[in-house]
Amino acid sequence: MADMGAFREAVIAWVAGGPGDRARELATRLPVRAAVLLEGPSDVAAVGALAASRGRNLAAEGVCVLSMGGAMSVGRFARLLGPSGLGLRLTGLCDEAERGYYARGLERANAAQPSAAQPSAAQPNAAQPNAAQPHAAHPDPAQQRIFVCAVDLEDELIRALGVTRVEELVRAEGDLRALQTFLRQPAQRGRSSQQQLRRFLGTKKGRKIHYGRVLAEALDPARMPAPLDGLLTSL
Repeated sequence: MADMGAFREAVIAWVAGGPGDRARELATRLPVRAAVLLEGPSDVAAVGALAASRGRNLAAEGVCVLSMGGAMSVGRFARLLGPSGLGLRLTGLCDEAERGYYARGLERANAAQPSAAQPSAAQPNAAQPNAAQPHAAHPDPAQQRIFVCAVDLEDELIRALGVTRVEELVRAEGDLRALQTFLRQPAQRGRSSQQQLRRFLGTKKGRKIHYGRVLAEALDPARMPAPLDGLLTSL
């Protein structure tokens, strides 16, 4: 039986230049009503874990959470999945530094308005009514949302959990010695504990993906950072 993973793979192949027939077929069969455009796999891991903490299964709800392999790809994904392609409702979560890529990519695909971006420091707007129909020819641009992390997703999670709690999780995952070694590096002097932890998560292949899930699962749903709360509420 086809599942959301198969649709995700078909979309990635389509974006890479392959045929789109498989993605179109699966979008109708599953069906798929919305796509969340994320920069990388660590973001996918965190968003999936945070949704589960609220008792939600996004795939079962017809929401495809996609890792694009970088924010510069957002225009290609939006063009194929948005109004001119599959007609899905699009939303996204990005780092502050990548906001421009998202705003321009979605705007050019007629899938969002730049004014929809919400910085982390601000409270998210009330969620738009989830009334978009699957494969609507022209989804309402007001419903397309970009949610922006102040620095990045890991920074949001570290701030929400607190340095002490994150260090406890690193210890529980067996990475305390690696963290201590990292902190002794001269380059880490003068950085805050929060900055050091954020950089540590990116020092080994696969670590950001692993801790994206670990930090998200440890987070009290009531303390979810505003961009993540806004994203899940909007779906």
